[in-house]
Amino acid sequence: MADKLKAMTKRSACSLLSKGNKGVVLGVRATPVRWSTTSAPSSSCLVPAVQVPASYSYSPSYSPLRTTSSCGASSKRSALMMAKMKATGLSQQSFASCGTAWSSRAFVGTAHRAEAARWKGEGTGGSGLRRSLAGCGSARVVGCGSSPSTEVKTAAAGSSQETDGTAAGVLGGSEIRKRFIDFYVSRGHKHLPSSSLVPDDPTVLLTIAGMLQFKPIFLGQEKKKYDCCTTTQKCVRTNDIENVGVTARHHTFFEMLGNFSFGDYFKEGAIRHAWELCTKVFPLNPERIWISVYKDDDESYEIWEKSIGIPKERIVRLGEKDNFWSSGPTGPCGPCTELYYDFSPELGAEGADLEDDDRFIEFYNLVFMQYNRTPDKELEPLKVKCVDTGMGLERMAQILQGKPNNYETDLIYPLMEKACASAGVEYHKLDERMKQACKVIGDHTRAVVYLISDGVTPSNIGRGYIVRRLLRRVVLKGRLLGAEKGKLFTPEIAEIAVGMSNDCDPEVAKNSQRILSEIAREEERFVKTLDRGEAILSDLLEKASTDKSKSLKGADAFMLYDTYGFPLEITQELAAEKGIDVDLEGFERAMEDARTLSRSAHEAVDMTLNDYEGTLAKTLPSTEFCGYTDLDAESEVLSVIKDKEQVSSSQEGEKIKLVLDRTPFYAESGGQVGDRGVLVSDNCKVNVVDVQKVAGGLLYLHEGIVEEGSLAVGDRVSAQVDKKFRDGCKIHHTSTHLLQTALKSVLGDDVCQAGSIVKPDTLRFDFNYPEAMTGAQIKEVERLVNSWVAGNNETVVDEMPIAEAKAKGATAMFGEKYGDVVRVVSVMSEQGESVSMELCGGTHVERTQEIRGLKVVSESGIASGIRRIEAVAGDQVIDYLGAADDIVKSLSSQLKIKREEIVPRISTLMNDLKASQGMVSKLKEELAVAKTAALAGKVVSINGFKAVFESIDDMDSKVLSAAAQQLQSSLGEDAAVVLVTKVSDKKVSLVAAFGADLLERKMHAGKFVSSVAEVCGGKGGGRPNLAQAGGTDPSKIEEAVRYAETQFKELSQ
Repeated sequence: MADKLKAMTKRSACSLLSKGNKGVVLGVRATPVRWSTTSAPSSSCLVPAVQVPASYSYSPSYSPLRTTSSCGASSKRSALMMAKMKATGLSQQSFASCGTAWSSRAFVGTAHRAEAARWKGEGTGGSGLRRSLAGCGSARVVGCGSSPSTEVKTAAAGSSQETDGTAAGVLGGSEIRKRFIDFYVSRGHKHLPSSSLVPDDPTVLLTIAGMLQFKPIFLGQEKKKYDCCTTTQKCVRTNDIENVGVTARHHTFFEMLGNFSFGDYFKEGAIRHAWELCTKVFPLNPERIWISVYKDDDESYEIWEKSIGIPKERIVRLGEKDNFWSSGPTGPCGPCTELYYDFSPELGAEGADLEDDDRFIEFYNLVFMQYNRTPDKELEPLKVKCVDTGMGLERMAQILQGKPNNYETDLIYPLMEKACASAGVEYHKLDERMKQACKVIGDHTRAVVYLISDGVTPSNIGRGYIVRRLLRRVVLKGRLLGAEKGKLFTPEIAEIAVGMSNDCDPEVAKNSQRILSEIAREEERFVKTLDRGEAILSDLLEKASTDKSKSLKGADAFMLYDTYGFPLEITQELAAEKGIDVDLEGFERAMEDARTLSRSAHEAVDMTLNDYEGTLAKTLPSTEFCGYTDLDAESEVLSVIKDKEQVSSSQEGEKIKLVLDRTPFYAESGGQVGDRGVLVSDNCKVNVVDVQKVAGGLLYLHEGIVEEGSLAVGDRVSAQVDKKFRDGCKIHHTSTHLLQTALKSVLGDDVCQAGSIVKPDTLRFDFNYPEAMTGAQIKEVERLVNSWVAGNNETVVDEMPIAEAKAKGATAMFGEKYGDVVRVVSVMSEQGESVSMELCGGTHVERTQEIRGLKVVSESGIASGIRRIEAVAGDQVIDYLGAADDIVKSLSSQLKIKREEIVPRISTLMNDLKASQGMVSKLKEELAVAKTAALAGKVVSINGFKAVFESIDDMDSKVLSAAAQQLQSSLGEDAAVVLVTKVSDKKVSLVAAFGADLLERKMHAGKFVSSVAEVCGGKGGGRPNLAQAGGTDPSKIEEAVRYAETQFKELSQ
């Protein structure tokens, strides 16, 4: 009988585990079941007295346990189980001896001291009960163990939560993150910070994986600084954006916890670490963990089975698609093993499918890079084997917090809860569609906040487009949820994300004002776009209503979705109200085209090996840079590269790249361009035109042309930097530091660098600011910089730990990577105060008077919220002012006035010109009216309407419109006028003017002229009574006129 009950509990049992002073309490999860508690028993076994049909009796020696409500999620299955129990007539003894069934869904049975001790030893404690309850409805458990007054609160998905967003005793996201990092640090790993979401890698648009910052090490292009390390990496992926909120685990923004080994431990060490972390530190029930391995990876299989003790039935061999990692046709690759959590172990191992997302979740992936795939598809063993792992923080939170999906964990749920509060709704009362909207809001807001913090601003291209698209989806989902129109919705959600960001990225909080301001501005812009989109949709639906198909084109529906943010379902609803279908197949085709482009840009990290850089990194010592103090040095040629191949020598006229053992040449970094100069010896002269860093900055690659003689590996050369070039770079680089300080002083501390270029003759500085600077602000910035220049302040260079530098307030340069020890460049006043302090590896003047002066040449916007200043310093200021003075002298001479009179005189001339142009335009209109008056004799009668369809020579579009309107008015309200003119060799202008009688027939001038313009290769539109269009093919003008007449005959019937 006990076996029968065990079989039933496999289908409908749920474990509720809590460590008490006396043992382990287990209870039944079922809607009709209630538990009560009085006092803790003193027996060796705790058995909950469960209220089932009256025919059952239980031993009075066992203390019952009560919850204030039932779990409910599996009520149907549990009720069925109860009926089966009654039908079988189970006795008290058989019920009490049914054994233990571990499950997250339901449970009936006993827990003996030995079992309790085993779980206690693995650190499960009371969190297991609370996790189980948290996943199956709200409950209040009272009286566990010998403390009946102790109350443990558990939070159901969507219910009110404690300050950390989780139930008492349940691991919050911050604690999961901390335990992971602490575990690996305690095992000798270096904890490194998350890299920026804007990667230093041209093969990807955003940081999409935890291993991305280590790619140069895996490729052998950079020497490792540590044998092993651990990170929590912020990532953004947008290739499956439509699945966000729909599935339980798809995200755009997520955190990837990772541990990495660069030739230290390999499979045995990685697997043991992973197992200990998962079963001891978090901990997970070992019997719920399944393993997948690559089909041919016998080594990993044996480690899991023999060393760890995983039963064979829970180790699954999978093919290359699932368990062999590679990214790119060549380069490092290898098998991987993955850990899965089983939500329904009661279903058994037979027929289990790890692809069953309802039952399993993959939460930890261990990649073993042990091969290099050659262009011939051969797998060569790597000399240095590496480990790359990834654990999804959100997935682990779902498991440990007992939630049905990642969104309802404490990592995302607070944002969803705020969205609901703003919309005046309660999450747990929403239908599935509205819950999906909440999930999108929570997910996308996180992505937007971190992207903007890392310097990405909304725009229509690249990364900026991703921010814009995500933010618009948040606004739309907020409207769907019921957010109040006319009130900003996104900033208050983003504020929650900022408040939760510190453990992931402390910089987010520092950038909070900039983030929230940018989000508010973008929402305001989008609301205006939405209004325009609604008008466009209205026009499209009206046009579709006149078509025989009564269908809105799929491409138009996608345009509304992609450009104006209209979800397809909203377009369908509005179309259905007018009896119009939407071409779903066409929409899907357009969507798939967009997806293809998105995937090609964002889905994979290109790990294709650049052979010569990898070889250089492995075989050559680091380049010694002596350029801070010397502009020439005696050096040895260590390597010569021609056409991406290492060669032993080069000849006159050849373009080459070479590596020296030591160099005074500055390699491009921090915005400063690489030095120019020459390499000379008795046998050759090489003109150096650029210098770049490779191998993670350890090697300097000099690019140049052999102008004389020949150069070979092993030659000694004199490396000589162009002093004038270097001095110009130094002047403009220090000026850039002073400029940033001045901008912060004038515009506010939220100003931060978004890019820069330092050249010997100019500087360019990009920074975040929402509007154009005023003339007064630019003057004040110039005044501040030049006052510091005149003060002859000293430039001081120090090296210190990065934590100390940041504590002193040093500013980091945009897009730069820093080590543990950094170079700090400060401009110090005579009073010992810091005018400017930045982390910088560039070259600088010793004293600010070397700069001589700075002049802002231009200030402009380059993207939404991003401004650009171009400026000159040093000798270039004199050149610039001299050129400006020449212009002033020339104007003064030509106008025969004093220089102070130039501006008012030019204003007067511009006003006179404007008046003259107005007169000319009026005369043209009068001439056009006179020409069109002659067309009155060409009126034709069509279906009871008067109509004119003609072409007119040499008339601009504005005049053409006035002429058509005048002629239509003179002919009456039953008249239509369509005129076409050639504006230039590649430009055609068309206009249509319709009287009121035609409008009553539902004829629309905008739609009509747009269709006619297509004949000339153009398009257009406008109001129902008057509209214009343009074309590109004047040779089709007469054809367009004939087409207009034919169309009018059809539409006016």
